[in-house]
Amino acid sequence: MGVQLMSGKFYSCKEGDLRVNVSVAANKTICLEKNLTWSTPKINFDNVLNAYLALFQVATFKGWIDIMNAAIDSTAIDQQPERGSLEMFMTEDQKKYYNAMKKMGSKKPAKAIPRPQFKLQAVVFDLTTNKKFDMAIMIFICLNMTVMAMDHYNPTDLFDTILERLNIFSSPFLLPNVCSRYSPCACITSKSPGTSLIFVVVTLSILGIVLKDLIAKYFVSPHAAASSARGEGGPRAAARERCQGIRTLLFALAMSLPALFNICLLLFLVMFIYAIFRMSFFMNVKHRAGVDQNFNFETFGQSMILLFQMSTSAGWSDVLAAIMEEEDCDPPSGNSSDECNSGTAGTCGSRNIAVAYLVSYLIISFLIIINMYIAVILENYSQATEDVQEGLTDDDYDMYYEIWQNFDPDGTQFIKYSALSTFLDTLEEPLQIPKPNKYKIISMDIPICESDLVFCVDILDALTKDFFARKGHHIDESAELEVVVPKEEGYKPISSTRYRQREIYCARIIQLAWRRYKGRIREPRQQQTAIVVESDGHMTKNGHKVVIHSRSPSVTSRSTDV
Repeated sequence: MGVQLMSGKFYSCKEGDLRVNVSVAANKTICLEKNLTWSTPKINFDNVLNAYLALFQVATFKGWIDIMNAAIDSTAIDQQPERGSLEMFMTEDQKKYYNAMKKMGSKKPAKAIPRPQFKLQAVVFDLTTNKKFDMAIMIFICLNMTVMAMDHYNPTDLFDTILERLNIFSSPFLLPNVCSRYSPCACITSKSPGTSLIFVVVTLSILGIVLKDLIAKYFVSPHAAASSARGEGGPRAAARERCQGIRTLLFALAMSLPALFNICLLLFLVMFIYAIFRMSFFMNVKHRAGVDQNFNFETFGQSMILLFQMSTSAGWSDVLAAIMEEEDCDPPSGNSSDECNSGTAGTCGSRNIAVAYLVSYLIISFLIIINMYIAVILENYSQATEDVQEGLTDDDYDMYYEIWQNFDPDGTQFIKYSALSTFLDTLEEPLQIPKPNKYKIISMDIPICESDLVFCVDILDALTKDFFARKGHHIDESAELEVVVPKEEGYKPISSTRYRQREIYCARIIQLAWRRYKGRIREPRQQQTAIVVESDGHMTKNGHKVVIHSRSPSVTSRSTDV
């Protein structure tokens, strides 16, 4: 594969021992025309032997940095390498941003559930959508689990009656939360996996109470059925927002399941091989401590059970003592060369084979495979804890789209640009940007689409980058990170918040200049007025004769009309 991908691509143009820039010599022809050296490093992928040597150096961490740099900078055959042209590695900050983008891509806004018009449904809807109702449900689940824990062997009739009444009261209490989501009115239906599980469990719990006599007769004890049904209380309580620690543990376990399944397959393969060998070596070993009629190697199934027990290092010393005993047993008898009478195999063990067999099995199963379970779970728990403390979790994105429904009830994935400031202020931590947030929105440079709309993914992407920036992680977005989240069909950005502010600023400057220009045109001209009093008593103003009228003979004051 290395030869197919990188053969002939490690060549570069050099001047002495230094590689020249790609702008100086872009390919082999230009390099030779300028009398420069076109050469390749000694460790390359030009043939299979060189590729083996290169991979051996990488595997032993000797000289692997030079090989990695040459592979990253390679472009094509007879072309000058360019720095970072085949970038396949991400920084820690880019990894965090990439993980956040993958979580973002798995989410999508849904239509908001409108309040039902039917009065009874509206009351149930208001009750179940209240956050205080969630707290009440969680408290009641804890009380219900306490009642479950009070069940014991041989209770009195009074205690059994009280416990039964409490069970009858507890199950229907969970029905409003379920019925509000599984109402016949399709507009308020919520078919999330968690709600579906609760609906099934509560239904079975009620059926177990109603049909307890029938269940006790043909299936299991009604108390066991009720306890199994009520077992949903723990996960249900853990799913609440306030149980963050338990949710982190459950999330880490869920992340570990694929790897744990592969480890289980590996453990089964090892047990299968060792069970076959064990039946060949120790099938007829005499029963003693560690090997008896239940735990032995006489059949494949019993061998698998005993090996599964020893995979946790339980009782392996007793089994070793039993299969390594060579004295207190019946040795093999008969002539193995006689076809008619081959004799008996004997009941003795073998010290050397037993030690090698058990020690190798314990090293492979207990010290390696079983500890891999712990390592995988701890690694995922550490990653989940880091995501909670320093990154964005799925709950943060769920909160984002839950609030988004209030601004986009039709699920179009777009909101008006004028509503962006209020939306960011309505969000909860750590994505919230409280008002005044005008200049923060401008600096985030969120794309604006046609009809002055803003896309939900663009807003969430900008908030994610802002979150990491506040944490001190600068995200250098590479080409691989640009297409993590697909855009909606018909998505056509025509501007951005920063560009829109530039447009507004330029428009204000133009308006101000126009107002000043219009003001200068409309400004009246300032003229000087010359008043001359002639000898006959008349007055002239700017060359025009002014007539003085006397309004009253008794008044000495005079007024002028122009």
